[in-house]
Amino acid sequence: MARRRSHEEPENHERWLVSYADFITLLFAFFVVMYSISSLNEGKYKILSDSLVGVFNQVDRAVKPIPIGEERPRTTQQDASQIDEPQSSQQPIDPLQSIMQSMQAAFADLIASDQLTIRGNELWVEIELNSSLLFPSGDALPNDHAFALLEKVAGILAPFDNPIHVEGFTDNLPINTAKFPTNWELSAARAGSVVRMLAADGVDPARLAAVGYGEFQPIADNSTAEGRARNRRVILVISRNLDVRRSVSGVGSGNAQPVSDASQAGTQRAVPSDG
Repeated sequence: MARRRSHEEPENHERWLVSYADFITLLFAFFVVMYSISSLNEGKYKILSDSLVGVFNQVDRAVKPIPIGEERPRTTQQDASQIDEPQSSQQPIDPLQSIMQSMQAAFADLIASDQLTIRGNELWVEIELNSSLLFPSGDALPNDHAFALLEKVAGILAPFDNPIHVEGFTDNLPINTAKFPTNWELSAARAGSVVRMLAADGVDPARLAAVGYGEFQPIADNSTAEGRARNRRVILVISRNLDVRRSVSGVGSGNAQPVSDASQAGTQRAVPSDG
């Protein structure tokens, strides 16, 4: 039997076109990349270059996650803004009550001897000083004891903002000297001396005022020596009203309640007199 001859495929002489096409494609891609690099923003390229250098040269920067948004420090404590602040159980300190209590503690001996009296209500506190504690008879120059006494008073009053009016009173015995033609001048001068000493010892001068009532608001009978001694007095009126000018209302010494009648804390409600 005759052997069948195998059919030989003709040799493809255009196979080079495939390789050529691949080369042209790669060459095109190469020029596209080169063009892209040439038009890259120089600033962005610098940032990219620095980032790549940092990644390859610093291990900790390579593994550190990139934060997105505002980075907040990690803490085991709850955010303070999410914690409801507990309401304070302490009541605010009442300045008038604090002043009364401090005066009682500082001048217990003078209170016991009736040389210093403290009265108060919810509108003001009055500190009444016998003039003999502060001034010689018929004069407005402070004695030696007055400086130490008023320094202690100023130390109690200085931390607060309440206005202070110093009121001077005399007995009805007439006075007629070159310095004090009448008791008006004497009472006002004594109030002014106390104001100056309080300011020198640290009390804000803007809180202070001096008032002279002369002999015209007695609290005792001027016909006796004891009554005249009680009428010669200086009163410090500490008002709750922080408006200094409106607080000057001619309070006088008879409108406030004694400490014992005001439950030691000035809690009794009272309406100031118009007179």
